[in-house]
Amino acid sequence: MSPRKTEKPFNSQITAPWIDPIASTEKADASSIALKNIHLPPQQPRRYFDPQAMKEMVASVRQHGILQPLLVRPQKSGGYELVAGERRYRAATETGLTEVPVVIRELSNQEALQLALIENLQREDLNPIEETEGILQLLSVRLDIAVDEVISQLYRLNNEVTGLVNHNVMVNSEEKTNHNVMVNSQEATVIQEVFDSLGRMGWESFVKNRLPLLKLPPEILEALRSGKIAYTKALALARVKDEPVRNQLLSEAIVQNLSLAQIKERIKSLQTKSSSGENADSLPLRLKTAYQQIKKSKVWENPDKRTQLEQLLAQLEALTGDEKATEEKTV
Repeated sequence: MSPRKTEKPFNSQITAPWIDPIASTEKADASSIALKNIHLPPQQPRRYFDPQAMKEMVASVRQHGILQPLLVRPQKSGGYELVAGERRYRAATETGLTEVPVVIRELSNQEALQLALIENLQREDLNPIEETEGILQLLSVRLDIAVDEVISQLYRLNNEVTGLVNHNVMVNSEEKTNHNVMVNSQEATVIQEVFDSLGRMGWESFVKNRLPLLKLPPEILEALRSGKIAYTKALALARVKDEPVRNQLLSEAIVQNLSLAQIKERIKSLQTKSSSGENADSLPLRLKTAYQQIKKSKVWENPDKRTQLEQLLAQLEALTGDEKATEEKTV
């Protein structure tokens, strides 16, 4: 069945100036096609859909229909592949819609993936981990290298730029005006282009403030990705070094829906108990060390210190209940 034209324009916020098919057409007529002819792509940037947000979307679609067209591309085998609008697609499926409004674009695999990544980065409920990983994926596609290589490239670029600044190396006037010194390379140009198009932060800020987040414990990262815990709570839990204790606290925080204040209080309580346990465990060693130092220094030969030593010994004997030692001393 051929697509049926509608009067609704495509007003998506997706912007990717380096992708000509999208950048050259700000508005386009939408078409209605059968939902069954739309297929999900093999690579889907979004891993988690908030259940409550999906319920609200389903309710909205049930009442108003799909207000913003989906973006799709034709498949050689027939039908269409979804590029952007997966949440709307899922809501349409759940509500039983048979047709949905779409904008059809001829896109390469790389272009389609880039647009899907950009749409995901425009979500209002995006947390810093999802944003960080999304930007890295986008850079991976643009640079045509693995994500791990992207991270290495960013750190290397940052080190090179830091070296240029520290050694007062001259840069051109445009770079000075932008307050963002760049190493003269094709990769650096692509990186700058991506961050400029996103308009969220500079790549240097990304290296300094976002890449370290990927070093959070794996279980914390997974909980963040799946939306089980808020970002601020995850950071607090990540400070607990003991892995079994941290995992237990994470489980409690999720199951009991603990507030950030409650999590911090439990961490503080654990630290207090741990400190008390460490002090108790170190007492025998401290006593042994003190005895050896007293014996070596012969502190009893000093009249003033001898009196103090006798008082301390009396207190120790009282603690141990050594009545026999006390009797021998008084004889």
